[in-house]
Amino acid sequence: MPKIKIKSNSGAGKRFKKTANGFKHKQSFRSHILTKKSTKRKRQLRGMKQIHDADKALIQRMLPNL
Repeated sequence: MPKIKIKSNSGAGKRFKKTANGFKHKQSFRSHILTKKSTKRKRQLRGMKQIHDADKALIQRMLPNL
């Protein structure tokens, strides 16, 4: 019998990147309809954020090969 390879969730693989302390992700609400959003709000949405500790186990289960 062949061994079954554990697959990563392809959608999660595109959205999350592994770091030393967990995972990082891009923030939402930054893709379109930017004219009504203030400059400060758009600037603060620019960077990558760390995944919350409560969600770390879920992401790890979706990305077992990282």
